[in-house]
Amino acid sequence: MIHIPRIVALLFLTSTCLAQAQSGDSEATAVAAVVRNYHAALLAADTQAVSRLLAPDAVILESGDRESRKEYLEHHLQADIKFAQAVPTRQSKIDVTLSGDVAWAISTSVTQGTYESKAVNLVGAELMVLTRNPTGWVIRSIHWSSRRSK
Repeated sequence: MIHIPRIVALLFLTSTCLAQAQSGDSEATAVAAVVRNYHAALLAADTQAVSRLLAPDAVILESGDRESRKEYLEHHLQADIKFAQAVPTRQSKIDVTLSGDVAWAISTSVTQGTYESKAVNLVGAELMVLTRNPTGWVIRSIHWSSRRSK
């Protein structure tokens, strides 16, 4: 025989778990949106949007180099914009993992086209680490790697 308090407790526990899962899903969706917005800002040459999406202490890792946010915005960003606009990239689904106010977003990509009169055929991987602050999610680190496609 099931007692009424047990049923109430079970219903409460079930609804609490469901609410937490839905909250996690909405946070994962928000994180993925920041990643997509970053790439959209590159395509639109919107340097202000890129700047807003990067945390003040953001670090960018690519090709064995490490750049601070300031270095990236002053030196590398324009080249990334030029490349993104010239060569189409297909990005995979963005997989997001959450742990409190920290999230990491992982995706792969295929980039094919021509850049500066040279054929481009690359497969890439991207890892972004984001943190939640009072205004939303910001990118704390980006790590890119790529290789020629076979």
